[in-house]
This record gives sequence, C-alpha cells and structure tokens, in this order.
Amino acid sequence: MARTFLIISFTCLTICSFSQERSFETFLSDTAMIHASVSLCVADAENGEVVMEHNSGKSLIPASVMKLITSAAALELLGPQYTFKTIIGYTGSLNKHSGRLTGNIVIQGGGDPALGSKYFSDHYQDFLSSWVTEIKKLGIKKIAGRVITDDSYYDFLPVPAKWLWEDAGNYYGAGVYGLSVFDNTYEIHLKRSPDSTCLVINEFVPYECRFEFSNWLIASGTSDKGYVFAAPYSNNGWLAGTIPVSSEDFILKASISDPPLLIAKMIDERLEAEGISVSKDPATIRLEQKSLAEGVIPISETTSPPLADIIQVLNHESVNLYAEHLIKELGKKYKNTGSTAAGVEVVKDFLSSAGVKTDGMFIEDGSGLSPLNAINTRELVNLLIYMKSRGKYFPDYYSSLPYAGQEGTLKNYFIDPVFDARLKAKSGSMTRVQNYAGYISTVSGKKMIFSININNYTGPSQNVISGIEKIIKEIILNK
Repeated sequence: MARTFLIISFTCLTICSFSQERSFETFLSDTAMIHASVSLCVADAENGEVVMEHNSGKSLIPASVMKLITSAAALELLGPQYTFKTIIGYTGSLNKHSGRLTGNIVIQGGGDPALGSKYFSDHYQDFLSSWVTEIKKLGIKKIAGRVITDDSYYDFLPVPAKWLWEDAGNYYGAGVYGLSVFDNTYEIHLKRSPDSTCLVINEFVPYECRFEFSNWLIASGTSDKGYVFAAPYSNNGWLAGTIPVSSEDFILKASISDPPLLIAKMIDERLEAEGISVSKDPATIRLEQKSLAEGVIPISETTSPPLADIIQVLNHESVNLYAEHLIKELGKKYKNTGSTAAGVEVVKDFLSSAGVKTDGMFIEDGSGLSPLNAINTRELVNLLIYMKSRGKYFPDYYSSLPYAGQEGTLKNYFIDPVFDARLKAKSGSMTRVQNYAGYISTVSGKKMIFSININNYTGPSQNVISGIEKIIKEIILNK
C-alpha cells in the first residue's frame, strides 16, 4: 500500500511540475503532435538533477544529434590534437640517371576525413600539385608502372548497411574510404531550356567524376527535390525528382563513387601534363585485389588539421562524412578494424565507461543518417553532463557546438535576442524528425543541459521548430 501511495504521489508531482511548463503543455496539445512521439529531458548542469522530463527513457530516432555521441567519444579517446596522415611514395627502383621509375607511384590513405575539403582550403591549398612537385623533385621522367592509391586503411564497405538508398548517392550520404577527398562530393551542373521542363547535364565538377546517368529529372514546383541514385564503386546511376521551375541552371551535389580511384586519375593526369609518362592506367589496391608486394619509399606526407578543428566543422555544419570517418577511426585504433561495426563497439564501451546506459541505445552509424538509430533523451543528457563535469576536453567539445541564431546549422533559428550567448546546441532532422540537444545558460545564471526529440509529427517542420524555441525560451527565462 505504501509503495502504491509513493508511486501515485511521484506521478502527481511529475504532472504538477509539467503544469508549470506552459510552452511544453501547449506544444504537446498541438495537432501536429497527435501521432508523434515526444521525449524531453532537462537537467541542472552542476548537480545532474532532472528538472523537467517527459518520456525521457523512450528510444527515438536521433538524426544528426547522434553526432554528439560520436564526437564526444572521438575527442575523449583520440584527443584534440590527433591527426591523420596521407603518404605519397613509390615502389620499385628509380634510375636517377635516366629518370625511369620501374614501379608505381603510391598514395597511401590514412583515413583523413578532410583531405581537400572546402572547409579547410587554407590548410590543404593545392595539395595535388604539391604532390606532383615532390615527385618531380626526384627527377622522375618516366614511370614504367601506374599511379595507384592504397585505400586499404579502412574496410571496403563505404556506406553503412542501414542507410536509405535515397541518401547514398547524394553529397550528405557520401561513403567513407581509406582515402577520401573533397568531402567525397562532386557537382552535377544541369541546364534547362526555357520552353521545356527537361534538364540536360551540362558538366561535372571536377570533370574526372563524369558519370553515366539516366536522367529523369524535371523542373517542377519551387523546392529542390532532386536526387542522385548511385552506389559506391559504380560508374552509372540515375537522376530523379524535381528541381525548381525558376532555375535555368541548377547544381546537384552528389557523392563521389570511388574517391581513391579519382585521386589516382587526377595525379596521373597531372603527371602526364608535366611531361612525365605513365605506362599503365591508374588504379587502386581494391581494384588490383592485392596488397603492395613491396615496401613504399616515402616521398612526401600530408597531415590533416587537428581533430578538434575537424570536430568543430562536424558539429557546426553537421557533416555526416566526418562523423562516419571518426567512427571507423575508433574501430581502427581500438579494435584494429576500420569498420563501422567495430567503431560502434568502441563508442558503446566509451558510453558505459562514462556511466551512460546503453540498453536503450541502438547505434547503426556515426552520423545519425540511418533511420534505424535510436537513443533516449535521458542518457544523452547524462553524456552531456559527463562531458562537462568529467570530460578531459570539454572546452573543445563545447566550442564545437554552434551558438543559436549565429552559427552553422543554427544560424537561421533561435534568433530571438533571449537566445544570444545562452544556447549552444546540436540540431538533428530528417523526414518527420526534429531534435535538439545541448547547453543552456538561463537568465538567472543557472546552467542547464537539455535534449528534446520529436518523431513522426505532422505538418511543416517550421511549426515544430517554433514550438521547441518557445519551450527553450521559457526554460531560459524561468529556471
């Protein structure tokens, strides 16, 4: 009897605490939430006390909020100064008198997620030309062999198995390779004649990514709903969907199907342009289906920016590719296997060591792109508390989250002045999913940690975001 009384009393207290949160009550009663699952947890950042919650133990799709978990594990386990290296070298023998290399030029990937990235253009600059310059310095004039990329640093399964087919060919669904480049993204430039809804492929950028596409894209409506359907390592696919009628010229961003082979082709072309003949076609270790028979003599080395800088971009701009690279890197370093599955094991071990319960977490990737991922807001808040109170590199972690209304994926949201310098958070969204999690500073000076997860709402996402903004604003003003 006493046990029953305590349970009823606790339930009443919980309901009473909710009744004080008018914005959240209003949010739940909105018609957009009739069929939705909603999970919320808000805790005091100093003592971990939960001050507001609703279905906080329910496992729901996190979308890109998953990156908070991956980036936390990577920072804590690898350290903010961790870097990736790409090695340029050669095999065989070099006759310095004749300039003849009897062997191959080799580019060995080291898992760098940012090589040639637009986000780090100042760091890498024209790295391909620099590599060619270093090769020329050896006096090589003729290569009796080929340019070959060693992409065996990770496994040869670029895309996690539980991703949607609709995503894999597009830039945000780019796969992970032992040797990635240019964010594994290229552009398809399309042109529409004024008197037709049909679109014609005008060019590929870079042009080495030219592809055989069946094209069923049409101009219709006002929004971009164009998709690229292509598998990793393939050389054909199709375009489908619609692009805005108002666009006579349009750019679709697609995922490079074989980045290691692309690099081999680009170096091969640059060598030929410099008068260095190459007798065989460019290739990769995967295509050759064998390891390098002899050691590689290094010529040059390219080092990535430090991990803290990569994670800064990862969480500010929500770059799926970087998160997927990091989960494979964790598998490589701690399980000696550069696979997504091995990385997931490492992440779960990290969460357990941080006191985060993983029995309600289902992790299929590092970025949150898989709709089969599921986490709960209570344990995500626990992770954020851990990072603040016990994390070795919390300043780097906290810095990686964008300020609301100012930066990254939050630049155009939470623009009310009340959020200025008071909210740093990671957003996560996909079809019928809208989530946020991060750190709050209230007007009274309290520090709060929150996570809100909404799945399967109806209506426009902007209405849901507006409701979330009101909830967080109330927390800032009243807690």
